[in-house]
Amino acid sequence: MDAPADSTASLATGVGGRRPTPVDLPVQGGYAARLPRERKLELYRWMRLTRTLEERLVALYRQTKVVGGLFRSLGQEADAVGSAFALERRDILSPLIRNLGSMLVKGATPVEILKQYMAKGDSPTRGRELNIHFGDLDRGFVGQISHLGDMVPVMAGVALSFKLRGEDRVVLVYVGDGATSTGAFHEGINFAAVQKVPLVCIVENNGYAYSTPTARQTAARAFVDKAPGYGIPGVVADGNDVLATYEVTKAAVDRARAGGGPTLIELVTYRRKGHAEHDNQSYVPDGEIEWWAANNDPIDRYVQWLAEHEHVTPAELAALDEEVQRQVDAATEEAERAGTPEPADCLEGIYAEPPRLGAHWYREGVRSAVERNERPASWGTHDG
Repeated sequence: MDAPADSTASLATGVGGRRPTPVDLPVQGGYAARLPRERKLELYRWMRLTRTLEERLVALYRQTKVVGGLFRSLGQEADAVGSAFALERRDILSPLIRNLGSMLVKGATPVEILKQYMAKGDSPTRGRELNIHFGDLDRGFVGQISHLGDMVPVMAGVALSFKLRGEDRVVLVYVGDGATSTGAFHEGINFAAVQKVPLVCIVENNGYAYSTPTARQTAARAFVDKAPGYGIPGVVADGNDVLATYEVTKAAVDRARAGGGPTLIELVTYRRKGHAEHDNQSYVPDGEIEWWAANNDPIDRYVQWLAEHEHVTPAELAALDEEVQRQVDAATEEAERAGTPEPADCLEGIYAEPPRLGAHWYREGVRSAVERNERPASWGTHDG
C-alpha cells in the first residue's frame, strides 16, 4: 500500500525522511535475540493489555464514566512496553500520558488505572488526580506532571541520588518531541551529562506535539543529533518495533548501570489518535492515519514476527488475548462498583497532620482582626 502524500511519506520514513535502519541499532549486544520465547510472548501480552485496556477506557469515556480527558497510546504501544521491559525491578521510570504500557510493565494494574480515570475514592490518588498521573516508588514509577520537559531535571536528580548513594539503579524518563524545545529539557539533559548520572532519556517522535508537526518543532535532521551537543551518545530506533526498542534501551540501560552516563534515544513512532480523545485531528493530512494503521501497526508487525521467527500459532495468541480480555473485564466490574470520594476526606493526604478546626473559626479570626483595628468595624462581623 502506497503512502498517500509527501507529508505521510516523510513521517513514515522518520525525521527528515530517514527511516530507522539496523545500522542505527547497537546490534552487537544481541539483547533481543537472547530473550527466550516466553519472554517474547510477554512483550506481546503487555502490548495487547495496553490496547485492550485503553479500548475499554474509550467505551467508559463515551458513557461519561471517565472524569476529565482520555489520552490514548494507539500505535505507540511498542515504544512504552519495549523500553520499560529493558529495566530491572530496582530501576525507576517517569512515564508520559501515552506510556500506560510502561506503567503496566512496572506493576500498575488495570483496575487501578480504571479507578484513577474514573476518579474513584479508592483510586491511587483517591480522586484528586486523573488519568495516569500517579506514582509508586515501590513499583518503580514516579508520578508525572503535565509541564513539558519538567520531568527530565527531576529524574536527573533521582539518578544523581542513586549515584551518590552507590545504588545499582538506572532511571528512564520519557519526553515527547515538543518537550525537546523547552528549557527544562535542556537543563535536565545537560545536568545529567555533566554529572554523568545513570539516566536514559527517550524522545518519542510521534509526528506531532499536540498539533505542531515535527518539521515545525526542530530544524535538526533528527532529535538525537542534539546529543553530541551535550557530550552524550544518541541513537535512533524504530519505535513501532518492540524488539528494536528493547534492544536500544537495554544497551543504554546497561551502559548507564556500568557508569557510562546518560544516553538520548529517539524512537520514531506515530500517534494515531489526537492529543486526547476530544481532539478531532483536523490538522492531520488526509490518509496519513490510515496509512500508518495499515502499514505500521506495532502489534500487527510483532504478530507477524512471532509467527515467522518463533513459530507462535494463532491459537497461542488467541489464548493470551482471551486472558487479557478477562482481566480487563474483571477490572472494569470492580472499578464500576467502587464508590466516589467522601467529601470529608478532601484534606486526607494533603498535609502531614490535617488541621482540626473548631466551629466558627473564621468568625473568631475576623473579630480578633477588628479588635486590633486591622479592618473596619463594619467588615465581616455578622454573627448570624
